[in-house]
Amino acid sequence: MTEECLICAKHRGEGPLVGHHVWADEHVIVSHRLEGDDGTTFLGYLFVESRRHVPSWDALTEVEAAAVARAAWRAARGLRAELGPEFVFSAIVGRRVAHFHQHLFARYQNTPEQYSWMDSAEWPGSKRGGLDEVAHLSARLAVHLD
Repeated sequence: MTEECLICAKHRGEGPLVGHHVWADEHVIVSHRLEGDDGTTFLGYLFVESRRHVPSWDALTEVEAAAVARAAWRAARGLRAELGPEFVFSAIVGRRVAHFHQHLFARYQNTPEQYSWMDSAEWPGSKRGGLDEVAHLSARLAVHLD
């Protein structure tokens, strides 16, 4: 782990990126993005992160890459089963935080076309909640990852 890395700090339970834990194994940590307890957190936005500090997909070992892929696939299937979205999107983007992380997020049914795939969470009609709702959804999703 690197002291300066926001994701390594998150894995230690510190810093601004701490989200709600969904599932973990020796290679991967899956968490739900958390925006606060005021009921505005978009339900169905997950991060799949390598436990080991590496900057990118190609820096993972073959075992780590397989573990990440398996966790992302299971988490996406969990989002589909638990939320019934129109789509479940996945993206490996960004350079701001040099620790491998994959975004998984639901696009809810009836999201207007004006909201691009990356902006699905911006639609005011999407499902939102506070800490209790995130915890409940995270527990339901964890079942799909075991």
